[in-house]
Amino acid sequence: RLTNSSVRPLTSGSSSFHSLDGTPRHRRTPGSARSTGSHPARTPLTEHTGPHSDFCIPAATSCSSATSSCGASVIVAVVEGRGLARGEIGMASLDLKCPELVLSQFADTGTYAKVITKLHVLVPLEILMPDTASEKGKGTKLFNLITENFQGVTFTSIQRKYFNESKGLDYIQQLCAPEFSTVLMEVQAKYYCLAAAAAVLKYLEFIQNSVYAPKSLKVSFKGSEQTAMIDSVSVTNLELVVNNRDHRSEHTLFGILNHTKTAGGARRLRSNILEPLLDVDTINIRLDTIHELLQDEELFFGLKNAISHFLDIDQLLSVLVQIPKLETVQVAEAKITHVIQLKHTLDLVPPLRMVLKNCSTALLKAYSTSLEDNRFDMILEQIKTVINDDTTYLKGSLNMRTQKCYAVRPNINEFLDIARRAYTEIVDDIAGLVDQMVEKYGLPMRTSFSTTRGFFVQMRLEGAVLPDGKLPAEFIKVTKHKNNYSFTTADLMKMNDRCDEALREIFHMSYVVICDLLRTVHEHIHCLYKLSDAVSMLDMLLSLAHVCTISDYVRPEFTDTLAIKQGRHPILERIAGQQPVSNNSYISECSNFVIITGPNMSGKSTHLKQVALCQIMAQIGSFVPAEYASFRVADQIFTRIGVDDDFETNSSTFMVEMKEVSYIIHNVSDRSLVIIDELGRGTSAEEGIGICHSVCEFLLSLRAFTLFATHFLELCQLETLYPNAVNQHMEVQHTRSVDTGTENVVYTYVLSRGCSEERHYGLRAAELTALPASIIQEAKTIASEVSQQRLAKHHSDAETQRQRAAYHLATRLLQTARNSTLDADSLRIFLKGLRKHYEAELQATGQPVSMETEEGYLTQTYSGEGQ
Repeated sequence: RLTNSSVRPLTSGSSSFHSLDGTPRHRRTPGSARSTGSHPARTPLTEHTGPHSDFCIPAATSCSSATSSCGASVIVAVVEGRGLARGEIGMASLDLKCPELVLSQFADTGTYAKVITKLHVLVPLEILMPDTASEKGKGTKLFNLITENFQGVTFTSIQRKYFNESKGLDYIQQLCAPEFSTVLMEVQAKYYCLAAAAAVLKYLEFIQNSVYAPKSLKVSFKGSEQTAMIDSVSVTNLELVVNNRDHRSEHTLFGILNHTKTAGGARRLRSNILEPLLDVDTINIRLDTIHELLQDEELFFGLKNAISHFLDIDQLLSVLVQIPKLETVQVAEAKITHVIQLKHTLDLVPPLRMVLKNCSTALLKAYSTSLEDNRFDMILEQIKTVINDDTTYLKGSLNMRTQKCYAVRPNINEFLDIARRAYTEIVDDIAGLVDQMVEKYGLPMRTSFSTTRGFFVQMRLEGAVLPDGKLPAEFIKVTKHKNNYSFTTADLMKMNDRCDEALREIFHMSYVVICDLLRTVHEHIHCLYKLSDAVSMLDMLLSLAHVCTISDYVRPEFTDTLAIKQGRHPILERIAGQQPVSNNSYISECSNFVIITGPNMSGKSTHLKQVALCQIMAQIGSFVPAEYASFRVADQIFTRIGVDDDFETNSSTFMVEMKEVSYIIHNVSDRSLVIIDELGRGTSAEEGIGICHSVCEFLLSLRAFTLFATHFLELCQLETLYPNAVNQHMEVQHTRSVDTGTENVVYTYVLSRGCSEERHYGLRAAELTALPASIIQEAKTIASEVSQQRLAKHHSDAETQRQRAAYHLATRLLQTARNSTLDADSLRIFLKGLRKHYEAELQATGQPVSMETEEGYLTQTYSGEGQ
């Protein structure tokens, strides 16, 4: 056990510390040296005193693209198996502001994509790893990858022996709240996440200088298969939580969906956007709830009003379940505040229960039932035996100070009552002193209060004149802003000191009473986890419903096809003054690779991002901006967008492209959504086309849904080679000025079938700049000559077209068999339509063939399911 006497404080010339009795040895790694700075700040919620006070955890800022880390408060322990178990990862994370221990264990690939993605989602304040991972400066591959990706995060190495799975299991058995005890069955054989849990809990006990109360923690196990994976590059490219141009801007997916009223609701929404759901039933339950909220106006506004008064329940729980090792005035005052906040929170449960009473959807009914737990009322009754009924949480330092002072009921502690009378008398004396000064000097003075200064005097001079043009000599510590004066006097400062002394007495005696109260309610306190879960989820769903009232959104369906009718870009739609052009999107198993061509600035990138954003919105249980929307659940979403050099890793544009494509190829699956916007632009045209072609062929061999935007028109030939490739292009119109005769390009931003017929549109874009006309004309001449030499039309033969028609018919029949809800007559009409379409495609080859002779061929074509 770590004790105060066992720790030797850090000295200025030391970069590590050793305990006297074998406690953990912490060694700052090269990755953390950059973040320490000359003025390290303490970890949130940790103010150390005594022997620990010299040991500070440097303030860290995560380089995660997920969000600004100024509020980072998560400590993560990561451990990897050794020998044959290499690649098996155990993770344990605990948020200092929320008492939930989250465990994960999973097998990762050689690129450690899952670990890096999970860490980006968590936005860690500090990462703990075994000292063996960074032994003698030669870190393991995992260690080097993490330090490379999280250069602004503090790293701490801990002796491997503290990553102890049996100790981790003991910790969880001791600390896990009864409601979550089933997690023991899940993790008892998952040795690596248990080892990580042991390390993070021991380390937190040390830096927090406090321990968690028995049976008080929420412990959960989250594998990597429960949510979709979106890598950090895609999070940045799609601007899910941070706008790339202005980090303060709300023009992000999180920004447009976030109308939450509580901190817990906002955290839940952010977490869901970064890790969308995979389970269709869970998604549909959320969609049902949003539908009910939109249909029932009374429920919508009633819930919104009830939710808006809640404080951050997670943060409140975090401090309530911790038992401080040191008792100070600050600890006492904080505990009184927490009990007042707890009473305020529990007072809000009955109104919330009332609003949910007559709801009809499964999720709202489940939350309504969970709020019927009699422990809420039991804790509130116990609190009211000690705390005054009218004590509540108020904003304003003086208001809250008064609430804390008179929180405990009278006649519980005689000495407390005496101290409060003394405090009241001092406050009255202060008011009397100021009144005397008003009479003495005839100036418009009044008493004010601030946490830092205590009671002081404020004065606003409007028309009044100071005697001799200056303040009386007894007024000291004067500050002036325009006509406003703030000052104090020697007598007032003495009274403030007496006031503080009386308050210390009050807080100390109130703390004794409140500690007794907390001991009685501790065994029931974990019912607040239910409340926290209900409030954060309801807040998130209310936010998603609110978005539907602002814009015209539709409920998505889940099939094996991505089909969006008149879809709109959700972020672009909210930018003032811009109403985006809506477009249709269709991707199915028979056309799962879409090649999009078109001029610069025609809207290709916007359309690609639009599809990905709508997919994410659907998978978090949100309605989407479209007239109709159907999605196939994506297990991973990959993007390759933009052409920038990366100075941090010394990578050229081309190297960045290759690294991102390599990541996609190594991790893509048949259920993934892949967005590639420009590839091979950082090298010569020949090499670029070659790389694009080979990457496309690799992706065409999978069933992943892929949108591939390119300026290489040669790639349009893939449609003639592969039946599952489809060409689409962004339309442009040409107009000629009547006066000057110059030709202008009008961007329609409309997506149409086929390959773009535009040529040399880069030169048209160049014409819009200040380049001399002679240079433009010369470029056009050379470009035309090169095009004539390089471009040759390739037409597919009749046999290839026939195979394509058979492939499309077979996949459409399969789709119909899986998803059709048509009645017999409608289905017959639909199938006849399919037959006519197929016959038309066959006739287009110039070789009309009857359906009967095609049946065997059709079976042969699709026997490989998508070959």
